[in-house]
Formats: sequence, C-alpha cells, structure tokens
Amino acid sequence: MIENLRTPDSRFDDLPGYPFEPNYIENLQGFDGLRGHYLDEGEKNSEEVFLCLHGEPTWSYLYRKMIPVFVEHGARVIAPDLIGFGRSDKPVDEEVYTFKFHRDYLLRLVEALDLKNITLVCQDWGGLLGLTLPMAHPERFKRLLIMNTALMMGPVDSPAFDAWKADVTQPADLNLARFMRKYEPVIDEQEAEAYAAPFPSRKHKAAVYKFPKLVGTDEYGIQTSRKAAEFWSSDWRGETFMAVGMRDEMLGPAVMSHMQQMINGCPPPLEIPGAGHFVQEHGVGIAEEAVAAFGLTRNSD
Repeated sequence: MIENLRTPDSRFDDLPGYPFEPNYIENLQGFDGLRGHYLDEGEKNSEEVFLCLHGEPTWSYLYRKMIPVFVEHGARVIAPDLIGFGRSDKPVDEEVYTFKFHRDYLLRLVEALDLKNITLVCQDWGGLLGLTLPMAHPERFKRLLIMNTALMMGPVDSPAFDAWKADVTQPADLNLARFMRKYEPVIDEQEAEAYAAPFPSRKHKAAVYKFPKLVGTDEYGIQTSRKAAEFWSSDWRGETFMAVGMRDEMLGPAVMSHMQQMINGCPPPLEIPGAGHFVQEHGVGIAEEAVAAFGLTRNSD
C-alpha cells in the first residue's frame, strides 16, 4: 500500500472560475489504494472527446477557461488531475513518481473510461507525458491541440529550465501561489491561491518537487519519448492545432518550432504575444481558434 494524503474537500470550495463537479476513479490496475480525480463535462455520449492534460505544478484548474468553449461546441471534456496533483491522492514519497508511473496512470484512465475520438490537449508535462499516449492507442486519438511543451528525448541544456527547477526544488516549502504569479502574472491573487489549494503542506507536494528532477534523467521517459517522436513524424495522420505563449523562455517559440517540424502535418502556430508558460490562462481565444480549425460548430440550444 502506497502511503498517501488526500486534500480536504473544503480546500476546493468556491474557487474562482471553477464550478465543475468532481469525479473519482479508484483502484485502477497498478494503482491499488489510490483515488484519482477528473472533470467530466459536456454530453457523455458525444462523439468528440477533449482530453485536457495539465503539467507542473498545476491541476485541472488550469483548463477552467477552455472547458466551456469545448463543451459549447458539443464535446465531452475529460480533465484529469495526475496522481499527486489537484483532487487526486498524493503519495508522500517522491520515489513513487516516475515517468512510467504517471504515463501508466493516464493510459489506464483512458482505457477505464473507454475514451475514443480523442482530441489530446496538452501543455508542459501534460505534453511530455501525453504525447507518448497515442502511439499506445492510435485508434483512440483523433486530433492534437498542443501548447508550450516538448518530448523529453535526452538531457536538457536550458538556463530557463535550470531557473525553473531551482524555483521549484530549492525552497523548503514551495509557495505555489507566488510561483504561479511569477510565471503567469496575468492571474490575480485569488486565482494563484486556487492553484495552490490542493497542496496545504510540504508533504502534499512530493509530486511537485519530483517532476523537475525527472527531466532528462528518467531513462524510461527518454526512450519512450524517442519512440513517440518517431510516431508523430511518421505515423500521425490526425489534425493538429498549435498555440504558443511567446513570453515563455523555457518551452516557448524555439522549442515549439522544433515540435512543429516534428509533428506530421502541423500547421503554423497561433502565437499569443502576451502569454507565458501557462498559456491556458489565455485559453478562451485559443480554444475558439482550435474548434474553428477543427470544424466544430457551436451548439444551437
């Protein structure tokens, strides 16, 4: 049994812009004793499923501005919290969190919910992990909406990442609200505190502390990512929409230009001049541009 913590429900009361009902799944294969949380919005029998994957150090709150747009265009939206984040259970030992642990959780969740016709929506670690999923189930994935992310194919030589890693891992108890405001100053103090809501103590933040340490060091992650790069270059036939937060020094224009060249059929990106790393904070316009590019029409009710 993995020792874990569960954030009190009261921490999630009245968060700004987050009216969504929680959904839980327990005891997925390989995750006995752990409860995961996900949002499930829109029509459950929709033929369009948007799978929105968050990264570090966020949770499904990150997609609060994009979810309504996808729902208005007839889609079902699934936005999970990775184990260790959001309303999902939080193992307290950092060693639990590996690339394989997180990837396997997402694969088991997709299988358990039997998601099909998926538009993968990803940013940051939501992409590092999420971009390795379609090659495992190509029949389930239909489109890609990619923002400020990459594949982890080897060691990273990036001063911007080094600074980010230091900002996460050096504090004895990371102030998540302050961190979020530093890297996406458009959010206000209440929104910053909402991002911090799942993490009331240092012990709740083991996954947050671990993610930067995995970058370029997790051998399974590196090898899996290299296989995924081949998939996106050679085998991907779905539609792709790319948006780039241009103020992101870590996973911004240069990295996304490389990803555009890698992904078969990827069109020029939508550039968001005022957006930093957490580009979903500018997500209404991105979501509207993406559904238009995908040809989805607004519900007429």
